[in-house]
Amino acid sequence: MFDQPHISSTLQRTKGRAMVALALKGARTRLVDLHQSGSAKAMLPKTHRAMPEVVFLNTAGGITGGDYLEYTVDVGPGAAVVATTQTAERAYQSIDGVGRVKTQLRVGAGGTLLWVPQEVILFQQSALERETTVEMAADATVLVLESLVLGRAAMGETLHQIHLRDRRSVRRCGRLVMMEQVRLDTSDLMRPGRAMLDGARAVASMTLFAPDAADRLDAIRLKLGELADVRIAASAWDGRISLRAMAADAYPLRCAMAAMIENLTGQLLPRVWQI
Repeated sequence: MFDQPHISSTLQRTKGRAMVALALKGARTRLVDLHQSGSAKAMLPKTHRAMPEVVFLNTAGGITGGDYLEYTVDVGPGAAVVATTQTAERAYQSIDGVGRVKTQLRVGAGGTLLWVPQEVILFQQSALERETTVEMAADATVLVLESLVLGRAAMGETLHQIHLRDRRSVRRCGRLVMMEQVRLDTSDLMRPGRAMLDGARAVASMTLFAPDAADRLDAIRLKLGELADVRIAASAWDGRISLRAMAADAYPLRCAMAAMIENLTGQLLPRVWQI
């Protein structure tokens, strides 16, 4: 009579997919298709700007092992969109497996997409694998931002054990023009020197693909000298500007990325960004 009933150890996992398609109708960019399921949601807040905003939200509140999220933005020819996330994403401790996030961005001829998600915060023992793919027309304009924060400074957290795989690829008119792969494991956190993180808690990668990308470099170089507490560098070639930044804390990096977005694109930040 003291036998205990069997209790399953299977943990609940979150799944979600959100897709937004926009096209140019007359003189304005308008929504033409929307799908959302599971914990992934897509919102289009009302704004008074010419470029509409798409805001993705993970209602689960974070990602852990076994979770899967998929986001898609499809921008038609001549349309212009800025897409972001409602808040910083959090990769929590993983007991089993890895969390996966897949982002697909497609931009037609003469279209513009600013993909500027807020940062991802990696917790101790988190396990995250992300893939971002971009397919763009030859004359499209695309900005891609990815920011990572290693632990919570306010909690005094220092990461000792993580698993991160972050892969980004861009195809322009079918030709592969960028491939970036970031790998961070427990052993990498122990390596000193500037070739690694050099004590930085927050890092970011921003790339602008545009026909006139090289012409925008001088303007942002002037701005780079005004940014304090952030190590940042930029270069231009082959119709793009690539920018890398690192800081001891997340907030200075966020401010620097906000300044770069506005200077590179001439567009205001999405309203959900808090600066």
